[in-house]
Amino acid sequence: MQSQKLSISLPPTLTRFIEHYKTAKGYKSRSEVISVALNLLQEKELEEAYREASTEVDEAWDMTIGDGLGDETW
Repeated sequence: MQSQKLSISLPPTLTRFIEHYKTAKGYKSRSEVISVALNLLQEKELEEAYREASTEVDEAWDMTIGDGLGDETW
């Protein structure tokens, strides 16, 4: 995977947390810790989008899914 250098500013509390987490979990760099955190955030957003999409009702699909077949057909 190709990487791009990015400069960010964080409060000291987050910087200490990242450093502690890196050491405690055996990550090679602070960048790796931040990458893992951003991947988790991205996954959470995707799950939320899927959850939201699954609540949308498509009446046409509900009528088509059975295609006129009853339970006894299966």
